[in-house]
Amino acid sequence: MAVVVWFGRQIYDFLLPSSATVTLPSFVGQTLTDANAEIERLRLTAAVVDHTTSDRYPKNVVIMQRPEAGQQVRQGRQVSFVISDGIVARLMPDLRYQSMREVQLDLSHAHLQMGKVKYQRSDVIPEGHVISQSPAPLVSVHEGDAVNLVVSRGARLTIAVPKFVGLTIDQARDLAERGGIKLGQVVWTPLGKNGPPHGMVARQQPPPNAKIASYDPVDLQVSAGPNESGYLLRQVRVLVSVPTPQNVQNGQQLDIRLALTDATGQHDVYRAYAEPGQKLDLTVTAVGTSLLDMYVNDELVGETRLGTEPAKIYGNAASPSPTPL
Repeated sequence: MAVVVWFGRQIYDFLLPSSATVTLPSFVGQTLTDANAEIERLRLTAAVVDHTTSDRYPKNVVIMQRPEAGQQVRQGRQVSFVISDGIVARLMPDLRYQSMREVQLDLSHAHLQMGKVKYQRSDVIPEGHVISQSPAPLVSVHEGDAVNLVVSRGARLTIAVPKFVGLTIDQARDLAERGGIKLGQVVWTPLGKNGPPHGMVARQQPPPNAKIASYDPVDLQVSAGPNESGYLLRQVRVLVSVPTPQNVQNGQQLDIRLALTDATGQHDVYRAYAEPGQKLDLTVTAVGTSLLDMYVNDELVGETRLGTEPAKIYGNAASPSPTPL
């Protein structure tokens, strides 16, 4: 008899839900587990309708509910929860030297916001590119944080290129520093027995009196000496941006290797761990025809030709092309 009564009660509750009401307590601040247990005790139902980051509530804690606490609802009513994902920490991307379009893409990818943007003249950074940032690159930030930028308005004026030909390389570097000139490639060249003395600038590009922006480089060709022969020697400034592979998780460091192949053979000029998007600024010295290969986690991702040996230099045969790694 008792079983028949219990079974009938269950069918009745199923077909005609109870009209009993309960006063909703506040679930805000409770863990989702505790909130679900209380929901079950009150004979209600629960559903998680959204997740959001929060610097106030830890992960998996209720931060909002609907209906709100204090309302009278019938048993069986659904209560909707918004749950905290906690604070999501990220590494601040390196935005230096990037255009504003590239900055917008990086900030969107990192779920950061554009903060204040100031503009100032720069003799080093081209117009519309980032000079500095706050927070600094690679510090810990949270989703939604604002990033303030200082952006270049471009050079203050154009500069007339001085005459470097006939100066020693030390004199040329001193003149460039005093005149605000940025030197690019410095190529040491064997110019034969009739060539200028060792260390003397033989050629320059752009030529003297040309008008350039202060951040445009001037390349110099320097004599290796009248008694020298063989390969060209280049000193090249290389600015490398560490790529972001698709399968890399947030915060994961990458094994970066820059391998130089030139007339002397193959060797690494850089080997270290770095963050995706980090900028690497280094000067590379290469002999003859030269290639710079970039490896990320031992996978080749890029190749840059630094220079090519001419077919003949005063009767000397060209250097052999390097074999890629």
